[in-house]
Amino acid sequence: MKPTARRAFAALALLVAAAASAQDVQERTIKFGHLNNPDHPTSLGVRKFAEIVAAKSGGKIKVQEFPSSQLGNELQQQAALQGGVQEMLVASTTSLNGIVKEFGLLDFPFLFANARQADAMVDGPLGKALAAKLPEKGVIVLGFFDLGFRNVTNSKRPIMKGSDLEGLKLRVIPNPVFLETFKTFNANPLPMPFAELYGALENKAVDGQENPFAVIASSKFYEVQKYVSGTNHVYATNPVQISKRFWDRLSPVEQKLLQEAAIEAQNWQRVVSREVSSKALGELKAKGMVYNDVPPAELDRMRAAVRPVYDKFSAAYDPAIVTLFRSELERVSKL
Repeated sequence: MKPTARRAFAALALLVAAAASAQDVQERTIKFGHLNNPDHPTSLGVRKFAEIVAAKSGGKIKVQEFPSSQLGNELQQQAALQGGVQEMLVASTTSLNGIVKEFGLLDFPFLFANARQADAMVDGPLGKALAAKLPEKGVIVLGFFDLGFRNVTNSKRPIMKGSDLEGLKLRVIPNPVFLETFKTFNANPLPMPFAELYGALENKAVDGQENPFAVIASSKFYEVQKYVSGTNHVYATNPVQISKRFWDRLSPVEQKLLQEAAIEAQNWQRVVSREVSSKALGELKAKGMVYNDVPPAELDRMRAAVRPVYDKFSAAYDPAIVTLFRSELERVSKL
């Protein structure tokens, strides 16, 4: 075959492939829900995902964002996702813990010293092993957004050591690992949907709560809380989830498109989220909140105090996953 003929044939093949791919992408609208306000890094990540999907699909696939718990609280949205009523959700590992209990490993307190370690854990073999347990439950994980280190706020006093938590009524996410962690310090942890939290803080139904700085600032908790303490007790990552019922209706081309878009959005969102978090603490101080670090020696004591939490829940998890978790924790701790 002459060079000009080969080039013409190659060009024709590309056109045929492009036409076939175009036929494999249908007009669709994806309902994508989450709990955070529109100025939060989670929302920015969802919008970045929508932008990438629109570009990759030639505008055929539209992603419609529903922020601020518009589609229900976390557990309601999780059920809608499993039932195929809602196409996508990004939320904490809490609701997944109720489906695959081993996701509770990611909620163990004081696991990570920095964001690199957390990323390596969820992007590596453990994250893949946990995600592999979800399709039979009706959920597929496409990636992990960053939420950041969780820190305690309250209206009573600074938290300088574990014993300062004693007696405080703290809203926590409905998660048994979180409940046991705060009970270790004799706090009074109260599970509550995030959408109800501001009102509960305002009317003093609870003394405090725990969330990353960006969530505290975006939710304006500085209006109803005085103290914010750098407990850094859990590094929160938010799985990007898609309904398996919806996924199974997609063509392979569409599935590949959404998976690639999720990873691109994930990598962009992590950078933005960490930039926002560092600025959010300054905003909280400027709004009048009193900030304190927890001394490293006290954090070490708190870490030692919650070892029974690790042991209790690990005993109820798949032994193979627990073994993988321990080896992965050792690996990422060096990063």
